Amino acid sequence: PTQKSLPPQQQTIRLRLDKKRRRGKTVTLASGFQLNPNDLKSLTRLLKQSCGAGGTAKADEIEIQGDHRDKIRQKLLALNYKVK
Repeated sequence: PTQKSLPPQQQTIRLRLDKKRRRGKTVTLASGFQLNPNDLKSLTRLLKQSCGAGGTAKADEIEIQGDHRDKIRQKLLALNYKVK
């Protein structure tokens, strides 16, 4: 059975900065997504393009290289996600 994606209005996303286990490099973590793998992959691609940075999707979390909290917050709010 495939996981269904919840509408963005019903999802609350947490943004945080992480440097642990990354050899001093900073990544922006957006967690709390309830999306199927294809939708998560598409959203990751969109966020990477808007930040001009690399990144990856893992489980319910998106990692974007660098400190892009403001850009990601604006993009997610524009897509109707709730962001903390």
